Amino acid sequence: MTRFAGQTALITGSSRGIGRAIAERLQADGASVILHCNRHRAAADVLAARLGCQHVLQADLSCAEQIRLMFEGLGATELDALVNNAGIWKATPLGRTAAEDVDEILNTNLKSVFLTTQAALPLLRDGASIVNVSSVAGHIGVSGRSLYGATKAALDSFTRSWALELAPRQIRVNAVAPGYVETDMTAEHFSDLSVLESTIRRTPFGRLGNAQEVADVVAFLCSADARWITGQVLNVSGGFVV
Repeated sequence: MTRFAGQTALITGSSRGIGRAIAERLQADGASVILHCNRHRAAADVLAARLGCQHVLQADLSCAEQIRLMFEGLGATELDALVNNAGIWKATPLGRTAAEDVDEILNTNLKSVFLTTQAALPLLRDGASIVNVSSVAGHIGVSGRSLYGATKAALDSFTRSWALELAPRQIRVNAVAPGYVETDMTAEHFSDLSVLESTIRRTPFGRLGNAQEVADVVAFLCSADARWITGQVLNVSGGFVV
């Protein structure tokens, strides 16, 4: 497919999991993909070689200076899509969570998205698309992971507000809210069979999702097929929150 031919997309946190699937899908549809990683550079390099990517950016997106240097490295590259995928999924039980863990989650899941989007604005073409990768945790209660859920709810709020703010440039801002997806990040969580079975029982389709299913929806939102959609959070969960 070539529906993104001549277009350039930057996907944060794209060395593995959902981010990698998004990069693969957009590249398969003809986009020139720019990868980003923080800790997993080797995996990003392997993916870049396979996809033929010209750019692999490495930065801690919670640091404004590293973001500045990252975009400086892109020069005058124009972007047709920005996918804010980078984030962490970490337990923060109330009464047993260190202040450093609070800072880490807020900085990685929220601050980084704001700073990255802000820095990307001069490179985004008018009519571009921004997609934020949120979570069903922003819509429901998740015991022991309240801070993660709070950051995703805030991300949904970013989506709605930025859609209004960037409408004069015809830039569409949407989000996808995956349910429970099989990735490297969730592998340890689902190593507990009781947790896995409980999650599957709560999902009407009777299984976990996969990264490709999320990537397909992101590709739709980045495409001209979604040209009249902005400010929306699309639930991609097999009916988990129905």
